[in-house]
Amino acid sequence: MELGLRGRSALVTGASKGIGRAIALELAREGVTVALTARSAADLDSVRNEIVSKYGVEARAFPLDLSDSKSVAVLAHGCSTIDILVNNAGAIPRGRIDEIDERRWRDAWDLKVFGYINMTRAFYALMKARGKGVIVNILGNGGERVDAGYICGSAGNAALMAFTRALGGASHKDGVRVVGINPGPVATERLVALMQKEANDRFGAPDRWRELLRPFPFERAGTSEEIACMAALLASDLSAYTTGTVVTIDGGMANGGSLI
Repeated sequence: MELGLRGRSALVTGASKGIGRAIALELAREGVTVALTARSAADLDSVRNEIVSKYGVEARAFPLDLSDSKSVAVLAHGCSTIDILVNNAGAIPRGRIDEIDERRWRDAWDLKVFGYINMTRAFYALMKARGKGVIVNILGNGGERVDAGYICGSAGNAALMAFTRALGGASHKDGVRVVGINPGPVATERLVALMQKEANDRFGAPDRWRELLRPFPFERAGTSEEIACMAALLASDLSAYTTGTVVTIDGGMANGGSLI
């Protein structure tokens, strides 16, 4: 399917690994010039080099910590004309309310919740001034089927779902679209490492981690590429009438009552 994205520009946060990396590669494959940001300069350089060698489009790297609002200002200045913003940076830890202290909770929300809000605030203003642009927020299905064992993430993702829907519901007046994606479990390096640890604890064999996926829909986790393809579609003009919407990609978990 031709998405018509060639010649456009995007900024992807958390682009060094996992879903963010996959989204950056998918957009580049569609002919989008990409700016990449994450904390690790070495990992960003690796993704940038892969994009340039595979797809021949321009790619720039900005090694920054988005929990610091000063980093947002740097990106807003350096990437002021982008057509697409993908907010993806941040991972919120699992744990019950008595297991996550205030410092850990605030650190997680500074990067993901307030990071998304601050990035959106800066780039929405730039897009509004031009009368066009798309913001894609990568959230998480824990915000739909809330879980006391993932309370920090459930609350954070639920807040960002409401943020996405509220802003996207009125953004058409400014020529901007704001959409979200709620991934379920995705077989990123982080998830695989967690599964390997659990398999080691349960079976004494970390290489048996795939056995833990059997209760999942289709007996597997999602892939980063599946999330990336949806992000590219939502960012394209094929979704030109889509805003204020959150698309869930979790094999039906949020509606089926099971979460990791």
